[in-house]
Amino acid sequence: MFKGSIVAIVTPFKKGKFDEKAYGDLIEWHIKQGTHGIVPCGTTGEASTLGFEEHYRVIEVAVKAANKKIPVIAGTGANSTDEAIEITKKAKKLGADGALLVTPYYNKPTQEGIYRHYKAVADAVKIPIILYNVPGRTAVNMLPSTVARLTECKNIVGIKEATGDMKQASELIRLCGDRLTVLSGDDFTTLPLLALGGHGAISVTANIAPKDSADMYNAWVNGDIAKARELHYKLEPLNSAMFIETNPIPVKTALAMMGKIREEFRLPLCEMSKANKEKLKEVLKNAKII
Repeated sequence: MFKGSIVAIVTPFKKGKFDEKAYGDLIEWHIKQGTHGIVPCGTTGEASTLGFEEHYRVIEVAVKAANKKIPVIAGTGANSTDEAIEITKKAKKLGADGALLVTPYYNKPTQEGIYRHYKAVADAVKIPIILYNVPGRTAVNMLPSTVARLTECKNIVGIKEATGDMKQASELIRLCGDRLTVLSGDDFTTLPLLALGGHGAISVTANIAPKDSADMYNAWVNGDIAKARELHYKLEPLNSAMFIETNPIPVKTALAMMGKIREEFRLPLCEMSKANKEKLKEVLKNAKII
């Protein structure tokens, strides 16, 4: 259902407020560049710093800007199951095509707890759901066996797998097969995951290189393996640069250098160090992005 280069889009700010104009312009640019889908309010979208009404407004603006040209998969995860259900219901009402739900963070639930959390959301809200496994941020790893159990829920259609562990990704695809769309959550693993049977990525790098990110996926599905590999290696310096500091600091800084948004964050995130900013600028220059 959801495949290709899906951008985990940043949330631009202007004097502390959500910059709706810059956001709409970004989405229009992505559509023109060939991006296959938009994820508002993910990790890269600084969802953890948004108030509830802001969160809903970001989704609403994304849905309006995308205008059904590409799908909008709203980030609706929370570490409280009731809260996740509430946000997911609102996203559906606002017109989102799907929901991306991160595993409950901080609580460190058991595998049974994770299973019950997702099943409760899937039962409560009939919207296509993508699971999101990112143990580096949540302190819990959703195992392939748990994901396989969750494929019983008809509206759980995919997973964003962000462990960076190709062995786990392989086991995930082996167990779930065609019942689940597996998407990379780490840009450097997108091509390897496609080779294993994955279907694309929810990408950070696509924020600044949407055409190359989309073209890599398109080349792969069209059987042009050499072109896909060429684009993978072209994107690798950018993939690394996006994590010089905590995401989304580098990607928002890069977009500011490109003139797309203001270089503005919400605490506890802050501007890059001068040394790292110079490193980022050099990478962007070498890639002919600035």
